[in-house]
Amino acid sequence: MQLCCDLEVDVNGEEVFMVDKRTLSSFSGRFSKLFGNLTDDTRNLKVVFHDFPGGAEGFELVARFCYNNGRTEITPANVVLLNCAAQFMEMESDGPRPSLLNQTKKSLDGISFWSWSELLVALKECQDLLSASNSSLIFDEVLDCVIGRLASPVVVSPYTSSSENSSFLCSCDTRSSYSIRNNFSQISWWFEDLLFLNIDLIDKVIKMMMCQHFDHATISKFLFCYQKSKFLSATPTEKYKITEVIINLLSLLDRSSLSCKHLFDIFRVASGLKISKHCKSILENLIGSRLYQATIDFLLVPSPHRKDYMYDVNLVLRLVNAFCNEGSCFLSPMRLRKVASLLDSYLVEVAADSHLNPSKFAALVMLLPDSARESHDRLFQAMDIYLEVHGGLCEAQKMRICSALNYAKLSTDALRHLARNSKFPSRIAIQAFINQQSKLENLLEGKNHLDTFSGSLSAEESINSDQILLYSKRVNLPRKAEQLDVQLQGMQCRVTELEKFCGIMQTQIGNIPRTRLSSLGNNARFLPKLCS
Repeated sequence: MQLCCDLEVDVNGEEVFMVDKRTLSSFSGRFSKLFGNLTDDTRNLKVVFHDFPGGAEGFELVARFCYNNGRTEITPANVVLLNCAAQFMEMESDGPRPSLLNQTKKSLDGISFWSWSELLVALKECQDLLSASNSSLIFDEVLDCVIGRLASPVVVSPYTSSSENSSFLCSCDTRSSYSIRNNFSQISWWFEDLLFLNIDLIDKVIKMMMCQHFDHATISKFLFCYQKSKFLSATPTEKYKITEVIINLLSLLDRSSLSCKHLFDIFRVASGLKISKHCKSILENLIGSRLYQATIDFLLVPSPHRKDYMYDVNLVLRLVNAFCNEGSCFLSPMRLRKVASLLDSYLVEVAADSHLNPSKFAALVMLLPDSARESHDRLFQAMDIYLEVHGGLCEAQKMRICSALNYAKLSTDALRHLARNSKFPSRIAIQAFINQQSKLENLLEGKNHLDTFSGSLSAEESINSDQILLYSKRVNLPRKAEQLDVQLQGMQCRVTELEKFCGIMQTQIGNIPRTRLSSLGNNARFLPKLCS
């Protein structure tokens, strides 16, 4: 059969091919429909493609298949491209003519024997051709094999689908042999190999991994690695999309697989990208669930633009609330104590901020339940600093801030300091003094009980008795009593001041005309006589 070049084909504006329309029509259903009713002497025909899969390279492979009477070499490097081009050209035949589409599907039967490098080459081809909707089925096959290989990386076969396949290397695969990976972790050896994937394919890859019950901790580590790698060259728009996709993927993982440090790294990046409120809320909830792993440096986030206060207190309020909302199964006493210690350190840091208003500080103080703290000394320290910096607070504001204090959880030194601290409300100082006195009385009673109990100890218990007596000597009760006397004198001075104030108030009440007092009727209330 004599061939002629009677058809001009413009492929995506890249290149123009002159081909024989009858030759291509005999294998392509698309061309057969276009030229089936035309006579042989029809000239000056032209076809323009704008979205041919693989562009000029893809069309050339199809043309060679047609001119070679339905024969071509199919390798892992070109099988995806040939499959997409064959579907585009409708090259599926039930008759005697060879079908390029059937041949590409048949070549995938041996995909389980492909080397890791060949799989990566095919995966990269899938990514490049993903805009062609017909590439999705073959992509799933390639991806299934890739993920299956990741689950059992030691299973390697020397089989290749052609003698030349060993020369194909993916540009991102600089370690094509498994023997070279000896210095890599068994878990993360494949991370760098998949960094070439775009974020849309990463979304699909991760979801397929989860469907196959892949280890969540490994997935989260890969996502953090991917984000750092891509941000080195990504545009702001690309960073925005990568961040949101990764946040949504992380939310699908088990909380125990996430790293608080990595989550804060993403948060710092996301803060500059202005991600959606929904994604920001998801990220904050993820951080809140791992807050017990955080350090004080993580929480010291600068305040938003145009805010006077130093640190972003509202963020910490949201994070701690997210932690508390995790549920009883996550709120173990140990985790609760860790968050309480972290929050106390944060309170000490922010207390010196003169722009931090009392309501925000009080909200921070009252975030956690009393059971979260074994000691309230650090909490008292933060309150002391805050009241020192904010000297103009009214009594009600001070009382609200101090309402979270549990005197029973304050040390003797802290109680002594509080009882003599003029920055705190008088009622708080008196209550601290009472609790301090009660603690010392309990110590004295404990010593007396110890003296009585030690006489009745048996010979076997004498060692324990000696240890208890040694402890009682270390407490130095007589010295504590002397300190109490000094504090009593200080409190007496404050009580004297209060008595003077009461006397003044009573004098002023006595000077009020009887007519004004009688007008109050039965609802009149008088100050109790506090001073005798």
